[in-house]
Amino acid sequence: MIRIVLALIAAAGFAMPANAEITNTAPNGFTVKHQASVQATPDDIWANLIAPSRWWSGAHSWSGNAENFYLVPQAGGCFCELIRKTSEDNIKSSSGSVQHMRVIFVNKNETLRMSGALGPLQGEALSGTLTIELKPDGDATVVQFTYKVGGYMEFPMDQIAPAVDGVIGEQLTRLAALFASDIESESASDAAPAPNEDEN
Repeated sequence: MIRIVLALIAAAGFAMPANAEITNTAPNGFTVKHQASVQATPDDIWANLIAPSRWWSGAHSWSGNAENFYLVPQAGGCFCELIRKTSEDNIKSSSGSVQHMRVIFVNKNETLRMSGALGPLQGEALSGTLTIELKPDGDATVVQFTYKVGGYMEFPMDQIAPAVDGVIGEQLTRLAALFASDIESESASDAAPAPNEDEN
């Protein structure tokens, strides 16, 4: 299964945010970091960050639908997913659920830390810690994702690390993209010509 996921990730050609890198790879683990400057306040970013159905890709879900994601932003809270079924008469019901990660640290508008092995890593004897930090930088906010994985798995760490790096980078790109339309709207407004008084 992991080899299939690797092939899909390699074929997707994910766009990476600035300052993306695998900072460390060892036989028993690895660390990936991604950082992007987002033209929004920490408060606005946080409001979207804790609503993963808005930005976490449905391609990296068990149900295939990002609408099934939810997050409880407090220690012990769950970044979870409902697995839903739709009957022949279009009635939806829940047939199960998945815990992607567990919240272990929250400092509103600054830091969210969660513990969990994502995706197919969940089936291995691995632990993972994702730390998301928001740091004001003038009119923007620097958003950093750091994901550390360690433990035992059947496949070499250096083979899976690039795939995980791609997935984490994609999620930061999608989070940042939520604010791109606001920037484009402001730019379009600034570029619009002033009304010609002679035409009135």
